[in-house]
Amino acid sequence: MRCVLALSAALLVAGCVSGPDYHGPQPGVAGTPAAQGAFIAGHDDAFTQAPLPEHWWRLYEDPRLDALVEQALSANADLRAAEANVRKAQAVLRQTAGARAISTSVNGQTALERDYSASSTGAALPGVATYGLGLSAGYQLDLAGKLRRAIEAGEADRDVVEAARDAVRISVAASTARAYAGVCAANFQIKTIRQVIALQRRTLDATARLARGGRGTAFDITRARTAVETSDAGVPALVARRQASLFLLATLLGKAPADYPRDVEACNELPKLKQALPVGDGTALIRRRPDIRQAERAIAGDTARIGVAMADLYPSVTMGGSVSAGGKVEELGRSHSFGFSLGPLLSWSFPNRPVVTARIAATQEQVAIDVARFDATVLDALRDTETALETYARNRDRAASLQRAASSAEMSAAQASALFRFGRSDFLNVLTAQSSLAAVQVDYAAAEASIVDDQITVFLALGGGWQ
Repeated sequence: MRCVLALSAALLVAGCVSGPDYHGPQPGVAGTPAAQGAFIAGHDDAFTQAPLPEHWWRLYEDPRLDALVEQALSANADLRAAEANVRKAQAVLRQTAGARAISTSVNGQTALERDYSASSTGAALPGVATYGLGLSAGYQLDLAGKLRRAIEAGEADRDVVEAARDAVRISVAASTARAYAGVCAANFQIKTIRQVIALQRRTLDATARLARGGRGTAFDITRARTAVETSDAGVPALVARRQASLFLLATLLGKAPADYPRDVEACNELPKLKQALPVGDGTALIRRRPDIRQAERAIAGDTARIGVAMADLYPSVTMGGSVSAGGKVEELGRSHSFGFSLGPLLSWSFPNRPVVTARIAATQEQVAIDVARFDATVLDALRDTETALETYARNRDRAASLQRAASSAEMSAAQASALFRFGRSDFLNVLTAQSSLAAVQVDYAAAEASIVDDQITVFLALGGGWQ
């Protein structure tokens, strides 16, 4: 009767699942029109409000880049570790959910009993062999919803790890594209410098011929050679940068640096977008970015843990039963050696109520911390994206200006050379014009290379797909 009363009381006090139900973060930064609308910098003609595709690198329409990214996503060591973390989280969740299953235990024992006191000689009387067998089963009644809330928390924890995995995927894809573009950009800049050097060498050869004909001096030859050597000095650093990108690319592909892809080594054309860059809006960004998803799922997990903590205020009831048999071995199988029991087992840590209430308060404050972190994460994501968009748009403007300057400098250098050949200008003007041409062409090549890097930064800030 006591067990029945205890069970009835438990059902009354714990008629609903303990703790608050999770309904998402309360309206904060993420719910404001400014956060959900179009990006301020996104109004530039470099962008379109079209949604970002899942595989953004395919916008470059470069089969070699596509193959490298796919290879990295399947072989990268960091991504393999992230995938293992997801499987680990799933296993922990199954372990938590397993508490809902019926638990069983089996025990058995035998003994040989002898009575020495009944013998006047002190010799042991014949022994009596006894046995004991038992089988018990129990099922925890989740009246206060502690297991349910624990499973909810485990599911949220798994989601956090999955979001972390997605962040690694985005980083790997962006790093692979950036390393590939770095190789192509270095070779592109080397090609530009060598074109400048070729022009300067032609000037040097022409100066030497004129000097032999009496129209030039050794000083003119020295200055022309200095220009060639100065331009040539910029090549080694770019070669080193190209090799560093190749080594990084090999690492991203899960290979030793020495095993970098040789077919990429000669790439000297920058990846090009043939359309405006799709960026979507703030709402899509908030839904897509894995760091925001991590922050939101952390709130869900800790909200569920409030219920786990509150469930300790209520009794823990387990329904169970047992079957047992015991007695003399020769009586094994007789009905009077069997017994059974069935009923609830009530457990309540009533003396620890202050500890439980303190644990509840701590968990509630953790949720408040999570909400603040969620708002901060949203703000950082919006700032990162706006900054990346603005930087890209302005660097496009700079590259366009440098392109016009390069065309003008090329014309100026040609005019200075013609005037010198006809004796209407001195050699210093030729060198000055060619020096300006070399500088602006190198700057333009660097600006074009920077644009590709800026595009990848934009894709990275936008969350890189994987809705």
